[in-house]
Amino acid sequence: MTSIYVSVDMEGIGGITTVRQTTRGTDDYGWARRLMTQEANAAAEGAFEGGAVDVVVSDSHGDMGNLLPHELDARVELVQGTPKLPWSMLAGIDGGFAGAVFVGYHAGAGTRGAILDHTYTGWLADVRVNGESWNETHLNAALAGTFDVPVLVVAGDRACCEQAEARLPWVRTVATKQGFGNRAGRSRPPQSVRDELRSTVAEAVKLAERAEVWRPPGPFALEVDVTSTALADLLAIAPGTDRVDVRTLRFETDDLRMLYRAVLTWMNLGRRVAPGATIE
Repeated sequence: MTSIYVSVDMEGIGGITTVRQTTRGTDDYGWARRLMTQEANAAAEGAFEGGAVDVVVSDSHGDMGNLLPHELDARVELVQGTPKLPWSMLAGIDGGFAGAVFVGYHAGAGTRGAILDHTYTGWLADVRVNGESWNETHLNAALAGTFDVPVLVVAGDRACCEQAEARLPWVRTVATKQGFGNRAGRSRPPQSVRDELRSTVAEAVKLAERAEVWRPPGPFALEVDVTSTALADLLAIAPGTDRVDVRTLRFETDDLRMLYRAVLTWMNLGRRVAPGATIE
């Protein structure tokens, strides 16, 4: 039986460009979450066309309650709610999935010409593993790899796709838009994005048995730069955390899952100082 896991963020969805569109309570949010739901459906439809018999969709943006259950493909099971511990955007992932698909993803914090670039929150200025910047695609792909689950497709803005291809060159990508800056860019028609995503996922799922699993070798040195000394003060109390500079924290481990949990711990602690920050 082929099961596919689909993680759906919002900033990389075709047709979405501004913060208002991704923020609950604005007049733009309602139609933006519908675009998000439609793109999730396109990925699910592609998975079923490729031979999947089971598709699980994880709502992976903000409070993780954005997708419209009554408008999702009736064959799909939905993971929602926050905090979705222990694996956040990949809550419910396990070794029973033949592959994962990342939809609506975005570039990492500090990426030039990337729409709504960030890494999990607005106050993590950079996240590095063994000296190399990792974004949400990389962290989630590495976590999936610990369950022997390959990432098959990544869909998001052009910068997101380029970052995915640089570290995971075998992964198929679907570029939804081109950024001119953090909050401006040129989007493809949403239907065009959905059509390409459906066909790309279908082809990838057909070949899922040949897909490469990303298993970066340890040991791992995780470092984050935060945007204020107040955040660094608080995050430094987490067990195993070293404060190596005024706004830089470090955590060392041989276990990739423990590295991921460290990131989530820092994010949750940081909300005490940055209450407006979202968690993905």
